[in-house]
Amino acid sequence: MGKVSIMSKLLVVLCLSGEAFCQSDDFDFYYFVQQWPGAYCDAKGRTCCFPNTGKPSTDFSIHGLWPNNDDGSYPSNCDSSNPFDESQVEELESRLETDWPSLACPSVGPKFWAHEWNKHGTCSSFSSQKDYFQASLELKDKTDLLQALKDADIIPNDEFYNVEDMKEAIKEKIGFYPWIECNHDSDGNSQLYEVYVCIDANGRDFIRCPVLPRGNCASRVQFPKF
Repeated sequence: MGKVSIMSKLLVVLCLSGEAFCQSDDFDFYYFVQQWPGAYCDAKGRTCCFPNTGKPSTDFSIHGLWPNNDDGSYPSNCDSSNPFDESQVEELESRLETDWPSLACPSVGPKFWAHEWNKHGTCSSFSSQKDYFQASLELKDKTDLLQALKDADIIPNDEFYNVEDMKEAIKEKIGFYPWIECNHDSDGNSQLYEVYVCIDANGRDFIRCPVLPRGNCASRVQFPKF
């Protein structure tokens, strides 16, 4: 998809300010974002709660699949007439509970999924809620972040690793550099928190990130246990 037009950019701005309805094709690519639960639960000032199904597996979990523009803007909340309907993802729910859990307190998975669909999914290229969540689950399988890091001897053991080594390990798996976002624990340690990879506007294939979010990682970060 090419650069958005001036009119499209204006529409995005109006949408973000709540003054216009966003069209679902007004974006250039996706951020596919996964988070490390060990860092989420260890962040300074944050309380962590496990789902009713128990402690999630020791693996990255999905945060979201977010439409974005090459200029750094993004659409959101594009279709209030199509709110999240849990019955539409019923066939995927067991996997969503495992791979897309809520760790916020109280931990209620469907509310997390509803937020992601209503804010981001309604702006996506997917025609149904099931397709949006299914595509996200498939992208998680394709990235396999934990295995990519393990293949480079980077494991969640509370030790510190070079951020650039983490990026190289993930690039070896998916073919493109990711963006790594960090948080800080109560001791001030910079921790591996989220990994952003970029996906084409069809929501299927990895691409080089046209623009990167702002980050706050040190050159060496902790990979906390979970």
